[in-house]
Amino acid sequence: MERSDRESMYLDILKGLSVYFDSPFVADIRETALRYPRLTLGHALNRNQMTSKRWLVEKLLGATGGELGRVCILGGWYGVLGAMLLHDPRFRIERVRSIDMDPGCEDIARSLNRTHAEAGRFEFQLADMYEIDFPKDAFDLIVNTSCEHLETIDKWFERIPSGTLLTLQSNNYFGIDGHVNCVDNIEQFKQQVPLSETLFEGELELKNYTRFMLIGRR
Repeated sequence: MERSDRESMYLDILKGLSVYFDSPFVADIRETALRYPRLTLGHALNRNQMTSKRWLVEKLLGATGGELGRVCILGGWYGVLGAMLLHDPRFRIERVRSIDMDPGCEDIARSLNRTHAEAGRFEFQLADMYEIDFPKDAFDLIVNTSCEHLETIDKWFERIPSGTLLTLQSNNYFGIDGHVNCVDNIEQFKQQVPLSETLFEGELELKNYTRFMLIGRR
């Protein structure tokens, strides 16, 4: 596919930034954009998405001290959050498994996480989170930032072993295709996913909607 001058300019900027910041993450993003020039990749890396994930990273660090071990990210999409965690030297992570039911995500997620996939620290699993069995000690942290997409969230929540560390996000962005379980506020979110111990709860105001987050134990 022939690239426009504008596309070439953006890719050159990403290449230059990866050199300036000595960033394998930016380099992986550039190579992924070259191989998979999709609008949805831009959506996954847009301002709201990155702001929400950066917020999660900082609050998760504060709640855990950075000791994460084995991480499972449900509804992982293109693996952006996994890459952010793995590239952050403040965290101690054994491996990240990113799970999504869309087969179109797999190659892009592996490409975006190439640095850590090659090192055996990132893996992608094609699965429906409603059908996954979570053994008691399989993961030290389970992340689900797509709770607004779960129409029967209680059935999913019941599958999580008691005591598991969770990081959960939802929002009040009603009227969006696929947003079948939005909440009005953090209190309503807490009722949907009753934690035995809460390490963090908060709200993040974004353009058009508010994102809610809970970190704690099932």
